[in-house]
Amino acid sequence: MYKRYRPGYPPAVVELMKQKCWLSPDAMIADVGSGTGVFSSLLLANGNRVFGVEPNSGMRRVAERRFENCARFVSVAATAESTRLAEHSVDFITAAQSFHWFDRQRTRLEFARILKTGGWVVLVWNRTRTSSTPFLAAYHSLLQTYGTNYDIVRQGHGDQSMLESFFSPHGVEVTVFDNRQLFDFDGLKGRLLSSSYTPEPGDARLKDMLYELGRIFRTHQVNGKVNFEYDTLVCYGRLP
Repeated sequence: MYKRYRPGYPPAVVELMKQKCWLSPDAMIADVGSGTGVFSSLLLANGNRVFGVEPNSGMRRVAERRFENCARFVSVAATAESTRLAEHSVDFITAAQSFHWFDRQRTRLEFARILKTGGWVVLVWNRTRTSSTPFLAAYHSLLQTYGTNYDIVRQGHGDQSMLESFFSPHGVEVTVFDNRQLFDFDGLKGRLLSSSYTPEPGDARLKDMLYELGRIFRTHQVNGKVNFEYDTLVCYGRLP
């Protein structure tokens, strides 16, 4: 479900990495919290060798099947805090839609251990817009009402004080790109259910949430579709 309904990332993210961080096809990259390989696919398309570091076995298997014919993808069963990669072995570390789950202090030490001198850390989030359209305002209200930890998870997406602390004493640069998905109702429902803050099956709130989702869709759909808009945040810098 995660692979099917979650958004991809604009190719402009890789172009930014080329322009600002001197990314080349020769660079070795650790994609940490790589999940089903959504962001890894962009890096592989650029010609890079990618270590997909992912602790979740189900997501990791999806990525392994996805890239089974690509020798430049290496699947690693490990965490951000203990990647199992060699010291000073990678030129870049990326984390797409995952950094907010990491233990930041332990992750910072591990990232510094595996990065080569002058290496870059690039953190990426697709952050759902909350008020750019009436549909998204209603969807945001739905998540605030029924989501289990929605505000906490959202707060971690590109939080400026968190980023400054992680990259200190060096600065962090942030660039934002437009991103979007177009959903029919089944797609919108799948997108909701793929989120970590959706109530578990059996929770009474889930039934009410899906009923309200249907009402929101009927109110705001155009030709049977709704437009799901994101800001793709790209936060990049170096560690001491």
